[in-house]
Amino acid sequence: MKKAILISGGAGFIGSHLAEEYVKKSHTVKVLDDFSSGNINNIRGLFNYRNFKLIRGDIRDKKAVEKAMDGVDIVFHLAAQVHVDKSIIDPRYVFEVNTFGTLNILGSALENDVELVIYASSSEVYGSAQYVPMDEKHPLNPASPYAASKAAADRLCFAYSNTYKLPVVIVRCFNTYGPRQSDTGYAAAIPKFIRRVMQSLPPVIYGDGKQTRDYMYVKDAVKAYDLVLNSYENLVGKTINFGTGQEVSIKELATKIISLFGREGKIKPIYVAPRPGEVKRLCADISLAKKELRFEPEYDIAKGLKEFIKWYKAGRYEEWLAYRTEAERSDFVR
Repeated sequence: MKKAILISGGAGFIGSHLAEEYVKKSHTVKVLDDFSSGNINNIRGLFNYRNFKLIRGDIRDKKAVEKAMDGVDIVFHLAAQVHVDKSIIDPRYVFEVNTFGTLNILGSALENDVELVIYASSSEVYGSAQYVPMDEKHPLNPASPYAASKAAADRLCFAYSNTYKLPVVIVRCFNTYGPRQSDTGYAAAIPKFIRRVMQSLPPVIYGDGKQTRDYMYVKDAVKAYDLVLNSYENLVGKTINFGTGQEVSIKELATKIISLFGREGKIKPIYVAPRPGEVKRLCADISLAKKELRFEPEYDIAKGLKEFIKWYKAGRYEEWLAYRTEAERSDFVR
């Protein structure tokens, strides 16, 4: 059965992949985005589809959210301010977007009696791992204002499900990467490393490089979200992890990327001071996703990196960046 789907943050990295997936499956798709970090180039291929609609708006604006929510069956709530560094400089702004913006989404979804809200939380809410792999019962110890804002919104979603019986599933994705991911920002180690190695520059590692992450390719993330949409009955009011269950150090990641470009012995990472608020260790336990959704990631880090680098080498990044610059100068996003 075809659905009317709202994707907040749908011009962003993951959101645009979801929008493309559901437009091509003939669902009616609305994207709500203020382009503070989203990229018009991510969704420009969807404007030719009659079942696609873009609403320019900020999730902090209740009227914009209410307009977008009208007639919607399913909500994917991905809109967020994701930069840890910015959250340290301006925590109030990040809380307004991530926490109060989520409150607007939940309130409007409740008023409009939507069928399901899928909230994109973050592995950052856990803080550094107290044990590995990290299941959904791992304590929440957010290490930065960004992580704290996501944890607050995460628990708001649970509260709305528990108190108002709003059908919500909370998805905690671990570090996602792939085409359309910007090489700017705190969480973008992979595109940053790729970009620098392509330019024959050394990857820059903050700290000693021993910090670890669980890297999930964007195609696996889209598949995971789709599995939730199609089999959410047992997950309402619950939290579910999505990742690979594989732990990769930042140093190892840099070495892999250098090797994939054939630059061993020619380029070596450089190390700089660690950043405040950085989590030291993350690795997902995806047992619940396997049990409830039969989710199995198709991409390990080697396969995902090869596909992402192929996208870069094909010149797609330059095309994406050039169009983004053009779009940012246009009246469309002002």
